[in-house]
Amino acid sequence: MRKSLITVAVLGALAAPSFVFAAEKETKSDFTTSGSVGLFSQYIFRGLTQTDRDPALQGNVDVNHSTGLYLGMWGSNVSWLRDQYGPGQQNASDQTYYKSGGSLEIDIYGGFKSEIGKTGLGIDLGALQYYYPGTERGGIWAKANTTEVYGALSYGWLQAKYSQVVSKAAWGWGKYEGNDKDAKGTYYAELNATIPIGELIGAAPLKGLSGIAHYGKQEFDNDTALGFPSYEDYKLGLSNTFDNGVVIGAFWTDTKGTRDTAWTYNGRNIGKETGTVFLQKTF
Repeated sequence: MRKSLITVAVLGALAAPSFVFAAEKETKSDFTTSGSVGLFSQYIFRGLTQTDRDPALQGNVDVNHSTGLYLGMWGSNVSWLRDQYGPGQQNASDQTYYKSGGSLEIDIYGGFKSEIGKTGLGIDLGALQYYYPGTERGGIWAKANTTEVYGALSYGWLQAKYSQVVSKAAWGWGKYEGNDKDAKGTYYAELNATIPIGELIGAAPLKGLSGIAHYGKQEFDNDTALGFPSYEDYKLGLSNTFDNGVVIGAFWTDTKGTRDTAWTYNGRNIGKETGTVFLQKTF
């Protein structure tokens, strides 16, 4: 009897690590989270300053599933909804998109991303809602809230992405009183490159250094009827990512085709060439 008890005890002790290991595997979650918070000298969206060249605090939180599904939220302060719109209208009290609020942008997005087989080709499909809390002016002003669907292909440090508006309004362009032409079908096509300079040249002190290059074309549906808001934009820059998740960088942006009458706020064109610097922490 004593020998049997000792044998059982020894076998139990040897088996215990296996049970513990199995329990640890079972409790491992298929969900992960990621995010960032950063301070930017201004908020640039598709080549256009959204803060009248004033600083912006931005951050995001994403929830990712092992299947490739994801859901996230991103936010930033903005000013364009309360800035005076149009040339020569800086003193008009009714020349703003919003009567009150309009100082925040909240983006809610979700989708699916994965690698296609073992080709190294990545795919990303999803939808995004741009939401601007506040009281809209209405009347001759179209809605600012915008809904897009998007698809992207990536390979290495290259990405091609296409986004299309499925709402009737797109950032204040679309159907309003006296105009029955909406902006549904507006699209944005872009090419992006994040070039790992440090890795390519094999310089250990510069291992986190990357080059940034971007070209985009924003084409509004019913462009002529809406006042010619379509344009192109460009971006060139550098960023450096440190081991602790801190990212610093700077980039230059410019646009082509941003007509003064279409993209003038506070008496100046928001698509003119400009530089931006930033400090960001990822987690």
